[in-house]
Amino acid sequence: MCGRLEVLLDGMKGLLDPLFDQPLSIQTNLDLRPTDPVTVLSSTDGELITTQQSWGIQPEWSKKLIINAQAETAAEKATFARAFEQHRCIVPCSGWFEWRDEGKAKKQKYRFSHAANKPLFMAGVIYPELKQLVTLTIKPNDKCAQYHHRMPLFIPSTAISSWLNDTPEQVSELIQALPDKWIKVSAA
Repeated sequence: MCGRLEVLLDGMKGLLDPLFDQPLSIQTNLDLRPTDPVTVLSSTDGELITTQQSWGIQPEWSKKLIINAQAETAAEKATFARAFEQHRCIVPCSGWFEWRDEGKAKKQKYRFSHAANKPLFMAGVIYPELKQLVTLTIKPNDKCAQYHHRMPLFIPSTAISSWLNDTPEQVSELIQALPDKWIKVSAA
């Protein structure tokens, strides 16, 4: 689920800088993949900071890279609980990709973006000692469910400060899918 992101700086920067009252240093990447560096927003002592993190972790017990965690249970799972409590983050992006088997020799790739071409703020957790992050997923809205059984968790721009600074109990209400009308889907 959501193993590719799109970070398109054109158009995003003009919307992001005023939202955060500071210029953000974000690199365009039209096909961001696991292990690639990605710009994330986090908070230290209530102050917004940007850092580069590598997408994915590989705990000693795991045979493969973990790039996503279920937002509904991340606060309880040993692998994610500490990061969820202390190091939540936002990954600004312009979209994400999913592939769907449509009975052809090759799966069809689909691009998901904001219907009004606004930035999306994907939720994640950081492992600062490793400079790595895991993005969070949830059960999909009706539109996204046609393509995949999970979708990224997105935080509304008005709730970013809460997501980054409040307690896990306080942010639990933010763990919900974007409405269908906010999502645009196109063949990629």
